[in-house]
Amino acid sequence: QVQLVESGGGLVQAEGSLTLSCVVSGSIFSINAMGWYRRQAPGNQRDLVATISSGGKTNYADSVKGRFTISRDNAKNTVYLQMNSLKPEDTAVYYCKQEQSYGLTYWGKGTLVTVSS
Repeated sequence: QVQLVESGGGLVQAEGSLTLSCVVSGSIFSINAMGWYRRQAPGNQRDLVATISSGGKTNYADSVKGRFTISRDNAKNTVYLQMNSLKPEDTAVYYCKQEQSYGLTYWGKGTLVTVSS
């Protein structure tokens, strides 16, 4: 059974930093693409924040480019999201996603990030 567990969320002031982690179990971590998404209000869809391929290629939403960095440690089955220069509009529940072959996807339960002004 594939499980993704996020951690690292919390309350931070604007211009502060946080690092989110997502530990994956039950799958071969190194061969799968990973991503971070966020839901900024209940009922909204989850929006892409950043993705990283199995080979390390990254992609970012325009709203976070230059401020957020996604990385992965295959030895630890973990993907990270370093968030700098946080803004109140970054407040959201952040979700980790694993993308496997044949369209299979798995999600974590999310971690809340609140940025105060």
